[in-house]
Amino acid sequence: MPIATPEIYNEMLDNAKNGEFAYPAINVTSTETLNAALRGFAEAGSDGIVQVSTGGAEFLSGTRVKDMVTGSVGLAEFAHVVADKYPVNIALHTDHCPKDKLDGFVRPLLKISQERVAKGENPLFQSHMWDGSAVELEENLKIAAELLDEAVKAKIILEVEIGVVGGEEDGVAHDINDKLYTAPGDYERTVEVLGAGEKGRYLLAATFGNVHGVYKPGNVKLRPEILKQGQEVARGKLGSGAADKPFDLVFHGGSGSLLEEIHESLTYGVVKMNVDTDTQYAFTRPIVAHMFENYDGVLKIDGEVGNKKAYDPRSYLKKAEVAMSERVIEACEALKSAGKAL
Repeated sequence: MPIATPEIYNEMLDNAKNGEFAYPAINVTSTETLNAALRGFAEAGSDGIVQVSTGGAEFLSGTRVKDMVTGSVGLAEFAHVVADKYPVNIALHTDHCPKDKLDGFVRPLLKISQERVAKGENPLFQSHMWDGSAVELEENLKIAAELLDEAVKAKIILEVEIGVVGGEEDGVAHDINDKLYTAPGDYERTVEVLGAGEKGRYLLAATFGNVHGVYKPGNVKLRPEILKQGQEVARGKLGSGAADKPFDLVFHGGSGSLLEEIHESLTYGVVKMNVDTDTQYAFTRPIVAHMFENYDGVLKIDGEVGNKKAYDPRSYLKKAEVAMSERVIEACEALKSAGKAL
């Protein structure tokens, strides 16, 4: 199947919310990690989301070019070709974009998709994230409202973050403190400014103790009930029914989370969970093993010529692709999306 159309992406999200499961959103930084994600989704029988961060996009353009738009467009164009060979739907997303990088990342990408849509084509990406966690709520929502207007023109879904995800990712760092928990007033103000879909669909990365990176159990207290509270606040504001879940929620910083915490969050309307740290390790681990096991082949030791088969990048990147794809399958199973492709 090709990359998901706007209509299919909306159907994917509806399917996840109604079925109380979520899609793994796998961060990729190369065509090889993209292939690993696609293989994992296909073998799990799950639709999915592939995403690129600002740093990942810059890396994708090459160490000489170092341009976020160039890298992300290149990845997206490649994905549109190779994803067509897989039996699942894949949405393309851009991850955390802070205020100082909007003009060099999200806004130009929105323009590209607007131009494509104006010509009767589908957008290049299916969703973009604005990370306003480093600015005050009112400024965060003001910028979100502006971006949502632009996203609608491109048939793109916007992701916003209300609250703070602790830890560090691509230079965006936050302390681990009480700001990790989105407050009831934040949810209410979000509905007031962004609406509940009538102004354009958006994903909400509300925070309930999430931390990017690796952390040991007990270091941070996840409180999924914060998400339940947010849906209750939104229902009260909108006057909707008791079973309604107005927000399409996103779980950031999920690496190392307990399975029961993940599953509880799904019942509160989480439809997307970012997975990065764990897949990075899964990709790198077999490469390390290959180098240790074939050190005299990958290195020209004592005047020898080494072993071309050992230092051919394909020899270890194939192993890395398979290992990372297995971690993607594991994520699909944990989030209950396995076997539920449209």
